[in-house]
Amino acid sequence: MRFFLDTAEVKEIETGLAWGMVDGVTTNPSLIAKAGKPYLGTVREIARLVGAERPVSGEVLAMDYPGILAEGRELAALAENVVVKVPLVPDGLRAVATFAEEGIRTNVTLCFSANQALLAAKAGATYISPFVGRLDDVGHDGMDLIEQIVVLYRNYDFDTQVLVASVRTPMHVTRAALIGAEVATIPFKVLEQLYRHPLTDNGLAAFLSDWAKTGRSFHD
Repeated sequence: MRFFLDTAEVKEIETGLAWGMVDGVTTNPSLIAKAGKPYLGTVREIARLVGAERPVSGEVLAMDYPGILAEGRELAALAENVVVKVPLVPDGLRAVATFAEEGIRTNVTLCFSANQALLAAKAGATYISPFVGRLDDVGHDGMDLIEQIVVLYRNYDFDTQVLVASVRTPMHVTRAALIGAEVATIPFKVLEQLYRHPLTDNGLAAFLSDWAKTGRSFHD
């Protein structure tokens, strides 16, 4: 499984890259607005920071076919690793099909049903982004949707990759990996949580305490 960071914060991306755990980045208007940064400039900065081998999803703001095409082409021109993030609406999927013909990679966002995922795959999306946390918020098990989409795509050999989004907890990551999703895009705080376990902390504290009692150094 590949890990993308869902962020617009450069420091978080730099830390994740240093840890060797970031395979790409996704961002959106809300994250860029929260960071108080310029829109296209932020996508360009992130794309350069992570390097050409790691995809960066930058989202269009337009909702109509001509506008999505214009903004998507502008995003794709920023850097070779930019993936155009498109909303799951009729004009969006129409644009996805056009982008596929032009060789522009796409990430279809705000997916909440298997039928929507099927439409995105038929349009030629590179990634589909089901929002599991938001489904959990309204009383559904978001991971059930991931399982449905993975089975559906395997049944018909679609090339579209499942990119699990709106990840809230480490358990979302665990279940996505067990189901077989190709990617999880996660906030930095969840990436940090993946490292943690109380038994690891307790064991490390005990090891260091036991050695400290000897009064000796690493080289003694």
